[in-house]
Amino acid sequence: MITTLRQEGYDYVDSADLADVIIVNSCGFIESAKKESIDTVMAARDQYPGKKIILAGCLAERYGDALLDIMPEADGFFGNRDISRAGDAVRSALEGKREVVHPADFSACDGLERAVLLSRRGSAYLKITEGCDNRCTYCAIPLIRGALRSRPIASIAAEARELIAGGAFEVNLVGQDLGAYGTDFASSDGSTPGPCLLPELLAELSKISGRFWIRLLYIHPDHFPFAILDACAADPRILPYFDLPMQHASATVLRAMNRRGDAETYLALVARIRKRLPDAVIRTTFLVGFPGETEEDYLALRDFQDRAKLDWVGVFTYSREEDTPAFSMKAKRVPMKVARERKAGIESAQQAITSARLERFVGRRLPVIVEEAVEGEELFLCRAYLQAPEVDGLTVVHSGRTLSPGETLNCAVARVNGVDLEAAEDAGA
Repeated sequence: MITTLRQEGYDYVDSADLADVIIVNSCGFIESAKKESIDTVMAARDQYPGKKIILAGCLAERYGDALLDIMPEADGFFGNRDISRAGDAVRSALEGKREVVHPADFSACDGLERAVLLSRRGSAYLKITEGCDNRCTYCAIPLIRGALRSRPIASIAAEARELIAGGAFEVNLVGQDLGAYGTDFASSDGSTPGPCLLPELLAELSKISGRFWIRLLYIHPDHFPFAILDACAADPRILPYFDLPMQHASATVLRAMNRRGDAETYLALVARIRKRLPDAVIRTTFLVGFPGETEEDYLALRDFQDRAKLDWVGVFTYSREEDTPAFSMKAKRVPMKVARERKAGIESAQQAITSARLERFVGRRLPVIVEEAVEGEELFLCRAYLQAPEVDGLTVVHSGRTLSPGETLNCAVARVNGVDLEAAEDAGA
């Protein structure tokens, strides 16, 4: 969005104090995200009464027409289907036309140079797919972002080269489900869906020279492409880090979610990954409080958690989203108090599991990427390959010199502190 607006002559500034137009890029996935997006617009209006404010992104895509009537704090709304039309939304707001710019067709905006990155220095996100065909019954993503659309391998590789040349050490491949990448392309016999092309994409990315990390985020566990394990083994720059949103372990709940897995299937998946890649780090998310989830279902999930011993786990309570199949399910709803108690139980148990899993890194030497300095201390918050940005723990590194965000260095891990690692710079490595 920034790039398209700069091409139309607008200047990007990193402070709202200097801006004429403030764009709030929103999420419309779950209730808490919707509220946060709306609260952000309200806060911006209170702080900047004279500026134009546009609500963009998923919330505007899904509810823009309704919000136009009930949310006067926003001067315009811009959906997520064609980012190249961001200029239309800005011009409309500046001209005092309060309207919804709601493009009908999706555009990947391939070929646009990303001159401004909003992630931490040294790290970048590279979207390889848009939309999703999995149709989980609780999920609004297909309603908001549509069916799966994959970018061509050549386009992704070109952007990866551009990001790395521009200083990104870590490139995070993202999409609603990387395991479905390329299946929307016609297969060799002309049929659809075709095979997953993630292994082919990784092979192309491996041709890029230099030091960097490729991190894979969000692979649906029901169709994990096992060939990528060979890609990780062949090129250590492709990190053995796998984010597999399993959501549950009870077969009853998973079928109601329109997912095929179960506890034993997922345990076998975890075991196979770890056997091929002993240094593999596995993250998942669990969704509790789904309609019809019983105490027995919850205990099955807890049992799976104890047996799988996953490195990282995020937990969410079910959010009832209109127009999704789960919204109108007749199964008994789980009281929010119960869902929150189950969430707390999983989070409490995971603290000990994660700490125990981290112990295998003590005494090892690991490269890390610097995120920020600890004020007044010779300490720096960093991340090793086992820690994805924003969601996992950190590696706290002691160094007697000044380190800059985005810089990489080697460190020796000394101990585990909760869900973080403590380390010292390994100057001799």
